[in-house]
Amino acid sequence: MPLPGPDTRVVELRVPGLIGTSGEALLDSVGVVDVAGDGVGRVIRPSDRLRRPAPGPVLQALGRAIPRTLEGYLWSGMTSGGAAKAAWALLFPFSLANVAFWMLPPAGPAGTARGRAAAVFGRACRVLLRMAALLLTMLLVSQLAVVSLDLLATQCLAAGSRCLSAAPSWLREFPPARTLVGVLPLLLLVYVLHRVSIKEWAVTTEEGPPRTGPALPGDELRSNRGTPVLRCLHLVGALAIIALLLLGGPLRVPGAVPAAGVWWAALSLALITLVAAAAPMYRVIGRVVRGTLLTLALATVTAAAVLATPLPPTLDGTDATVEGIGAALVVVCALFFVLLAPAALLARPSWSGLPRRLRPWAGGWLAAPVLALAGLLGGGFGAGLAVAGERLVGQDLRLPESYELITMLWGGGLAVAAALGLLGFAVAVPLRRIRRGVPEVVRMLQPDECDQEKAASAWARSSWERRHLHRIVLAVAVAMSGGAAALVVVRYGFGAVPSWLMPLSGVGVLTLGALAAGLLRVIYTAATGPERSRHLGALADLVSFWPRASHPVVPPCYALKVMPELAARAREHLAEPNTRVVLAGYHLGGLLAVITAGRLAADLSEDERERLGVLTAGSPLQWGYQRAFPSVLPHETLAGLFGRLDGRWRGLCRGTDTFGGGATTWRHQVAAGRLLGVGYLVDGKVGPVTPAVQGPTGALVLGGDHWLPDPMRAPMVGRRWVAGVRRHADYVADPEWDRAVAMAAGLETPGRPPRPLAEQVPLFGDLPGLGRPRRRTASGVATDTQQDENGSATEHQ
Repeated sequence: MPLPGPDTRVVELRVPGLIGTSGEALLDSVGVVDVAGDGVGRVIRPSDRLRRPAPGPVLQALGRAIPRTLEGYLWSGMTSGGAAKAAWALLFPFSLANVAFWMLPPAGPAGTARGRAAAVFGRACRVLLRMAALLLTMLLVSQLAVVSLDLLATQCLAAGSRCLSAAPSWLREFPPARTLVGVLPLLLLVYVLHRVSIKEWAVTTEEGPPRTGPALPGDELRSNRGTPVLRCLHLVGALAIIALLLLGGPLRVPGAVPAAGVWWAALSLALITLVAAAAPMYRVIGRVVRGTLLTLALATVTAAAVLATPLPPTLDGTDATVEGIGAALVVVCALFFVLLAPAALLARPSWSGLPRRLRPWAGGWLAAPVLALAGLLGGGFGAGLAVAGERLVGQDLRLPESYELITMLWGGGLAVAAALGLLGFAVAVPLRRIRRGVPEVVRMLQPDECDQEKAASAWARSSWERRHLHRIVLAVAVAMSGGAAALVVVRYGFGAVPSWLMPLSGVGVLTLGALAAGLLRVIYTAATGPERSRHLGALADLVSFWPRASHPVVPPCYALKVMPELAARAREHLAEPNTRVVLAGYHLGGLLAVITAGRLAADLSEDERERLGVLTAGSPLQWGYQRAFPSVLPHETLAGLFGRLDGRWRGLCRGTDTFGGGATTWRHQVAAGRLLGVGYLVDGKVGPVTPAVQGPTGALVLGGDHWLPDPMRAPMVGRRWVAGVRRHADYVADPEWDRAVAMAAGLETPGRPPRPLAEQVPLFGDLPGLGRPRRRTASGVATDTQQDENGSATEHQ
């Protein structure tokens, strides 16, 4: 490690997490100014009153003030605000299917029988995922066709119908106009899917080819060369379904010869897309072949629309099409459920030695219920829009019979979710709080008894949510999947659904109507006011993190732009030999910082690597992403990164924060008044870490983790102080942030006696009130409070 000289400076490069974070919030500054970037990915610094870049606050380390340059990389513009991004909410089922691809269990050791078997099952699971994704696209198109082509064009605009009485008479009397009203929204949907699928974020720096050598966190996060082929197949499949719907559905061949020819062409295109999606033939389906397939699909839709005019009194093909696609999706999901189980079992040796809290969720089988949830949401969205449209029009329109099953299913799902949520939050959390009382670690962090009670309640809730929220989602998805299978058997095996299930249909109608209305409201508010769409941005940030793999029609992956540009900015600063760089990530930004630091640590020279550090705050890396995506973030790669950085990976965490638990340690326990645990070691291995040391801010430093007191302790001069239990907010305001930055920069050593903290070096530190926080006693007397190295306070009047 190079010794810091008099010209040493620290560059703290912050990366935001969820929600449309502003530059002022990211840098904790009243104003910011861009210093680099392309407007989409923005590098910002604090600004003065003239909007010029201003120096950041100095960093107290080595007994002196170290110059610090504060920068931030803003990427929230890629996911939040605007009408185009608002439409991404409609693609959430597609995004879940794409996320399921990255949740697949890791492959076994190469060259062994177990590894070869795991590779076979893994390939089969990927094939089924691509087929399920294509069926989801077809299901969306067919369900929108129920609304536009069946309910609107065929039933509402039929001659003599009282529906939509304000519509002009020529719209009912001119048959081609009715056909256009039904077909144009479907073509517009296909165009929107095409526009979303071709959207990519331009990267301003070159990223090299995949690296060879020891595995790194996030090595799998690369763009997929098969995306153009999948995009073409989804568009062709969607157009083929529209043509089949116009000609009576896929189960009935038209009697007329021209219509039969077009029908066979559309059915052939649909089957070709399913077969090709199972094994994308990148070299066979080149640009010329893709263009030919799209031209044929458009010609087929045009011919089908001409032959279907005038529209029949009833469009019988919608029921068969929706039910047929739904049945195919159920079969594919069932096969995926079955084949994923042996794949997860074969991968078990790679994580069986880990503690239970670090093992993959559901034993590596989580991708199955996530795919099922994608299918349930896909069917629910379409049914909800149709039910809401039928209720809005107020006429007795005919909906597909399968929608009754969907409403029952969602009514039952709502009942299960409500029951589990009630048992969890109204029973389990209070019982946990009563049974455990005030944990010893809370007593160590909070000297005030009132703060202890507040913190203990928050600890009980957050720890329960980290352990059990995914189980609630898993239980609801499995219950709804089982309910769907049972309803299909009862409906088509016995011919009727029991009457005692009918109340669930009413509940489901309300649920799906609220789902559709809420979705439309979110899209409207996001399109009309970007600042009002933060709840949508939080959702988009999660699903937009993953590159396109199984489904091409998902929001573009911002990680493929952020990570190389963040690494390039770090290299630019590290080129100066007196500069140390700390990548500081909050929430999901912590994951971006860790993966970027891993790639930098593998490529930088030894001198540059020794001047690189990482800080994560409130990051769900350990308890969430590492367990949900075991093949992307293997445990051993994270331990290796901690070793490569010689422990310069610091994690700020709070026990009150549901999203941000420990980052580098686990198995915490208090023995003889000391906090102990197991975690990553500086040699790249795993083992017991040194007992926690309490710093001047009251934080307990255990290994690479800094457990913060929440509520914060007494205010400190030169620091913004925030009252109350902060949970997932205001990590930057905690005075431990600067101390963790100094450790990540290699300017402080964990375990050594901490130095007092201040924003600037006081000129008269021995005088009362300078360099020490002041507070009032119960009698109203102003006192100087100074925290010693053990976190205790001494008062001077």
